[in-house]
Amino acid sequence: MLNMEITVRELEQMNPDDYVLIDIRSEWEHQNGALPGALFKLREDLEHELPREKLIVIYCRKGLISADVALELGALGFDARHLGGGYVAWLLERVREEEKAQDIENSISKKFRKSIFSRFTKSIRTYDLVQAGDRIAVCISGGKDSMLMAKLFQELKKHRQAPFELVFLVMDPGYAPENRALIERNARIMGVPITVFETDIFESVVNIPKSACYLCARMRRGHLYSQAKALGCNKIALGHHYDDVIETILMGMLWGAQIQTMMPKLKSDNFEGMELIRPMYFVREADIKRFRDYHDLHFLQCACRFTDACSVDGSMASKRTEIKQLIAELKKTNPGVESHIFSSVENVHLGAVIAYKKDGKKIHFLDEY
Repeated sequence: MLNMEITVRELEQMNPDDYVLIDIRSEWEHQNGALPGALFKLREDLEHELPREKLIVIYCRKGLISADVALELGALGFDARHLGGGYVAWLLERVREEEKAQDIENSISKKFRKSIFSRFTKSIRTYDLVQAGDRIAVCISGGKDSMLMAKLFQELKKHRQAPFELVFLVMDPGYAPENRALIERNARIMGVPITVFETDIFESVVNIPKSACYLCARMRRGHLYSQAKALGCNKIALGHHYDDVIETILMGMLWGAQIQTMMPKLKSDNFEGMELIRPMYFVREADIKRFRDYHDLHFLQCACRFTDACSVDGSMASKRTEIKQLIAELKKTNPGVESHIFSSVENVHLGAVIAYKKDGKKIHFLDEY
């Protein structure tokens, strides 16, 4: 017999444009609480008012009556499913999410205070990243780093005496429905009130395979600045962490023939008055993973529409993987290698380099020899 049940989790991963959600409880029950987007319909009217080109999802209070209704509609030629457990199952899922959100908040202030939150606040103090009156767009890609950053900012706001405002900004560059649904679900679980805006970036770069990653990154950054400014923000916050910093230093040397680092903050050249900040600068990736695994959270690994693993030969992603492996090997015989790489760009001796650049001008040691 065909399984006509659909779970709450499966429903939330679907594109809402692909189905019609029907509430067959009483009108009073519907008015006092219903699934988002659900339409109230009397059981006797269903056959005459439903589209045949879409999936029909029926739900009742506990999933018993809706199971029979889905069978009846299936016999009439409709593509119909019923929501397992009904409205009660959906409510229980919301309760579990609320409980998990509270557990996550508690762990940031207790279990992960020293390893994560203290390093987050150290970055902010060291580089003066947040000032009174700031309105910060916390940019969330859907990965582990940016989602944790959002929670850390919420915790900071509780304790920060100088007032500042937050906007949790998510850009949808053309995600698959299941990726968009995962971001929205994780935001609910973590108690982060996201603001989502849509772009067509993936469509714009789909026919430029050799430069797709570079162009996508540049376009995403530009859209984030533009949207953040439109929302009255003066800063955007990105979730790059300590390991990103040291990997970027080595990538610049080995593939870019230059010595530079990923700066903790930058003023925008194209958006006046806007600044980029990286408050995760001192947070280690291993600790972020421990936080993720402790709470059994599942984030987007890579939202790229073209390469599920983001490992196209020659891409920045594969280069970063090589660097991670190189650092891991070096660490076996030099346990302090990571901190040495990080500190190297703070201990630059200009008198002991052949040349360096300042304000776009190259200064050679022979100029003053």
